[in-house]
Amino acid sequence: MDIKRFTSGLLGFPLVLIIFLLGNKIVVDIALAIIALLAMNEYFNSIKKVAKPVNWIGYVSCFSIACIHMVPKEYLNTVVTLAVPTILMILFAQVIATDMRTNFKDIAYTFIGIFYVVFFIMFVAFINGMENGKILIWYAILAAWGTDIFAYFIGKHFGKHKFSKVSPKKSIEGCIGGTVGAIILMLVYTYVVNTFWGMNYSYLFIAGIGIILSLVGQIGDFAASSIKRFVDIKDFSNLIPGHGGMLDRIDSLIFLAPFAYALFTLL
Repeated sequence: MDIKRFTSGLLGFPLVLIIFLLGNKIVVDIALAIIALLAMNEYFNSIKKVAKPVNWIGYVSCFSIACIHMVPKEYLNTVVTLAVPTILMILFAQVIATDMRTNFKDIAYTFIGIFYVVFFIMFVAFINGMENGKILIWYAILAAWGTDIFAYFIGKHFGKHKFSKVSPKKSIEGCIGGTVGAIILMLVYTYVVNTFWGMNYSYLFIAGIGIILSLVGQIGDFAASSIKRFVDIKDFSNLIPGHGGMLDRIDSLIFLAPFAYALFTLL
């Protein structure tokens, strides 16, 4: 067993527990903004080999997560929708203002990073702000981290068939084991919330959500790996011993967050 990986997870989980269980919307949004800043910085550092990202707009976008709770719900969809073309407009304005010292490739990499990190993390905040959000957010967390944990241990002990060159260490057995493990955790959690918190969630529906979110989360993991392979780095940083950087730790969670939000509206 990787002691550093186990210790970091053991120490980090209580912090996540405190933030999402005890923190109000303001605390959660600020925490997510800080996480976004760390992840955005790691992304920008990783792509400096191939482009010159427009850092300032990436960091400003991260701060916007801390302000989500200030936007009235009836205007939230409009604000988020307008944010996408506004950011793109500002990036092209940067090209014009710098007389093309900032070029199209630079703003393309920047825009992808903002969308990948900031907008995806924003959906974690949206889930937390839903009715029963403090319950629902843990389905997303269990789907992501449950998959990671089971895939790691199953793959380590039983993995024989490699999945993809994008991430050579991952195996088909690990991917399947990760999904099965995540579904089991989500069903156990459903029993707890139905029995002790008075909810009435369908086990069959939760299992279906578990399959979708686990698979999407694994694609998110591969997506992060494809970026790292492209810029030839092992981890986005060494912020978390045994796990790499912040973006390494949250890659599957943020990727599945928009899908989780959409599926949770059906509950």
